Amino acid sequence: MSRSTSRRPSWLYEGARVLDADDREATVQFIGEFEDPATRRVIPEAVFLRPEGGGAEWIVVPEVLRPADGA
Repeated sequence: MSRSTSRRPSWLYEGARVLDADDREATVQFIGEFEDPATRRVIPEAVFLRPEGGGAEWIVVPEVLRPADGA
């Protein structure tokens, strides 16, 4: 089964540097379906982010992201 990337902007890919809604810079670690174990809520295209230099990962939806380099 292939994941559709047709709605995903070309700058959003694993390894991309991005800014989230709070202007935190991060590197995209993974993009894909995620089910929150606490709420059982499914996010069809969750984006897993990790801050530059390491640290705690967080998960967002693609709509809150923009490229870190202003592309």
